[in-house]
Amino acid sequence: MNKIRVDISNIFNFVSEKDIFAFQQKIEESIKSLVSKTGKGNDFLGWVDLPDEITETVLSDINAKADFIRRNAEVLVVIGIGGSYLGARAVIEALKHNFDFLLPDDKQKDPIVLYAGQNLSEEYLADLLEVLDKKSYAINVISKSGTTTEPAVTFRILKNHLESKYGKKEAAKRIVATTDKSRGALKQLSTSEGYTTFIVPDDVGGRYSVLTPVGLFPIAVAGFNISELIRGASDMRKQVTGSYSITENPAAMYAAARNALLENDKFVEITVNYLPNLYYFTEWWKQLFGESEGKEGKGIFPAGVVNTTDLHSMGQYIQEGKRKLFETVISVEKSHKEVLIPDDESNLDSLNFISGKNIHYVNQMAERGTTLAHLDGGVPNIKITIPEVNEYYLGQLIYFYEFACAISGYVLGVNPFDQPGVEAYKKNMFALLGKPGFEKENEEIRKRI
Repeated sequence: MNKIRVDISNIFNFVSEKDIFAFQQKIEESIKSLVSKTGKGNDFLGWVDLPDEITETVLSDINAKADFIRRNAEVLVVIGIGGSYLGARAVIEALKHNFDFLLPDDKQKDPIVLYAGQNLSEEYLADLLEVLDKKSYAINVISKSGTTTEPAVTFRILKNHLESKYGKKEAAKRIVATTDKSRGALKQLSTSEGYTTFIVPDDVGGRYSVLTPVGLFPIAVAGFNISELIRGASDMRKQVTGSYSITENPAAMYAAARNALLENDKFVEITVNYLPNLYYFTEWWKQLFGESEGKEGKGIFPAGVVNTTDLHSMGQYIQEGKRKLFETVISVEKSHKEVLIPDDESNLDSLNFISGKNIHYVNQMAERGTTLAHLDGGVPNIKITIPEVNEYYLGQLIYFYEFACAISGYVLGVNPFDQPGVEAYKKNMFALLGKPGFEKENEEIRKRI
């Protein structure tokens, strides 16, 4: 069985093996804390055992409701923000046809998944409503509390639109709420209106929730195999919890490498991929690491590029800008499709030297050449190789990153499972909007602006 592989050989011109293995004791302590659930934020460690604890009954229930939506809707609107939508979008975008929205009806078998509640753009929401006027659709609203501003406002508007279009009884069949098992505004509404509900576990935070119904339901509606996703995660869990060794445990190796680079003043990590359908996987990764590590004045700043596109924009800075960064390349070995470069008699573009080659091969050579150029330019490089993009290997990759992020946060000495800084903007926004109870803050803020 192929596995995801981590290669740190291209960082040793910048840090030594001694620098890496200096973290061995801390990493062993971190893994033990995660597995025994005794570390910081241990009330949010339900994700650690999740791949082996999610039951066939839960998966069956998710697939059954997903099948209903697939038969009755052209569009599923996922309403959520942060971890409530990024994980699902990362997997769906990675697996779907790049131009699914332009496929003819006989080729488009699965609902198009659209996203709302992740911004406060009036134009975005108005455009979405214009589309939904003409399409049959359903809603998956995702929120533990039901009161997070962006998704709550959006759900209020789309719920009203759905009920006006179908009537309350039919609309209720088309709304799926993924929320707390027993409390909160959304749970209360779901009970009173008779919505199908799936549970956000109490002990799993949003950015670690893609392998719960938060991510699994929309992924299933999009037509993908959630059992394979869980199987991949389960196999990776066995690997990363079964060894404390930096050399044997890929999550430990990645965590040690990035922390060694941080100690050598490399505090920006750029995740690089060479497939545009992995763009939202990078966005999920950015939230996972940014929200988990970026606190107490600590952490590595997460950024991302999609090459070869960004070699013609960010590539210049990466090659010759400030030497405070390192790259982690997600390298995909196998493509599912093949497009060959034809021979051309005139050869005016001088490309006959690669005629007969497929595009993925050329892309791989671009990846290798770029890595060497960036190394020569003073950029350390970590390589994470994934055999192919499918549900099984995405499940592996998701769990690998979750576990490595948790280890890395513990090594830094922070709680990787809270996000106290997120509340700062909310308080100011509520005060400016005139929310009851924020009168004093409103007065103080108005003086500043």
